[in-house]
Amino acid sequence: MNNSDTANEPVTRYQDAPVHTITANGVTYAYRELGPKGGVPVVFFVHLAATLDNWDPRIVDPIAKTHHVITFDNRGVGASTGHVPDSVEAMADDAYTFIKALGFDKIDIFSFSLGGFIAQDLAVKHPELVRRLVLTGTGPRGGKDIDKVAGITYRDILRSTLTRSDPKEYLFFNRNAAGKAAAKAFVQRLQERTRDRDADFKLRAMQTQLKAIKKFGRSAPADLSKLTQPTLIANGDNDRMVPSVLSEDLHRRIKGSELVIYPDSGHGGIFQFHEKFAPVAVEFLTR
Repeated sequence: MNNSDTANEPVTRYQDAPVHTITANGVTYAYRELGPKGGVPVVFFVHLAATLDNWDPRIVDPIAKTHHVITFDNRGVGASTGHVPDSVEAMADDAYTFIKALGFDKIDIFSFSLGGFIAQDLAVKHPELVRRLVLTGTGPRGGKDIDKVAGITYRDILRSTLTRSDPKEYLFFNRNAAGKAAAKAFVQRLQERTRDRDADFKLRAMQTQLKAIKKFGRSAPADLSKLTQPTLIANGDNDRMVPSVLSEDLHRRIKGSELVIYPDSGHGGIFQFHEKFAPVAVEFLTR
């Protein structure tokens, strides 16, 4: 293999993924790209109060071995410009603007939590854009108790402040021995990228996202029978943020969907069980 071949090899580790920007409708979106180009890209939709730095490399890297992966900061988040919208519909519209600006007519979506709300709205409005859908730690529009996310979030931020730990240790994981160990390992993995890290998440942006989540939780349900794409749904069995029963609700409402529930785990079940889940996600996206 000559040097030019090596130079053209795709980046497959998230910690090394270069940062790019693209401007559309007056907003400059920050994104990272890795994996082999060509084929249908997998676009990752991130959770509440999260930036590019919040994706678990143990989930991204296995997918990027064989797929073109794109992670991005939606409007007003991290290094992307503009203000965070106060509705999930508007977040979905911004995601659509970003994806079309990159020139894609067909994508796969990998989503987690709030990202899953946005992904559903996008897929319902633009079904022709989405080939496959991965919905993790999430639930449907109007889902029971989604509007209570704000209260749980603020309470756990306070608990984490008092114990000088990351709020995600409380929000994403059970507070038992297995959960605490998984939480520490997850938070450490998020620090593996040491250079060119994203801008911090701002408190006001989080407050606006929580407002949007509350509206989403109190809205009339969307018609998810419109979603005919192959869909993989996953969660832990004890999700306190977006109750696990809502993953089962999604599974019932999206015809032909597949459901994976991990035992003794919370909102971050896919991160706690990344060694089991990553191969399932790769197989689903490659099928």
